[in-house]
Amino acid sequence: MPIIDWNAVDGVFLDMDGTLLDLHFDNHFWLEHVPLRYAEARGLPLDQAKAQLLAQYRSREGSLEWYCVDHWSRELGLDIALLKEEVDHLIAVHPHVIDFLQALATRGKRRVLVTNAHQKSIALKMERTPLAGHFERIICSHDLGVPKESNDFWPRLHAIEPFDRKRTLFVDDSPSVLRVAKDYGFRWLLAVLTPDSKAPAREPDEFPAVEHFADLLPKLGIV
Repeated sequence: MPIIDWNAVDGVFLDMDGTLLDLHFDNHFWLEHVPLRYAEARGLPLDQAKAQLLAQYRSREGSLEWYCVDHWSRELGLDIALLKEEVDHLIAVHPHVIDFLQALATRGKRRVLVTNAHQKSIALKMERTPLAGHFERIICSHDLGVPKESNDFWPRLHAIEPFDRKRTLFVDDSPSVLRVAKDYGFRWLLAVLTPDSKAPAREPDEFPAVEHFADLLPKLGIV
């Protein structure tokens, strides 16, 4: 169980996909639904479409383009934003996330959503979930011009959202993103071990980690 001294934390930066929201939606969308629609549009066998798309995904992985709805719409000749609406019933908040966000507010902690998701994806997910209204600010990496995997990300964020890196908790499901935050000097880091509810939980590695946000509630005074 991670030990967080909440008296030493002024604010919490939270990732969205895989951290607050179930990554099953995104995994299903990119690995199943987009290949299906791409195969239909190109007249390809589904297996061939999947192979082509995986190669294209890997070529952009970790870049801002990988997270960009407009980039993939142009690249694939598909309306990605519209396709997301076709399977939006899969968008779901992880258990106890809203309880956690409310507990942070009760304790007077500033809550900032810090996400690589494209603005169109953020808008859709705020419409389809109860997350909206639980953040003092939403920061999108597309507005900063670099993804969270970049060493330039946190200095750019700090310029528009000043914070004390020794008194801010950052929660994310991506080890590579957490490593960049660690290098920037964050004292408090937390990994999420169950980003996709349909996949096995990950093993704890280099960062303190939780499987569920319920694990954090008792120390915040919520049982």
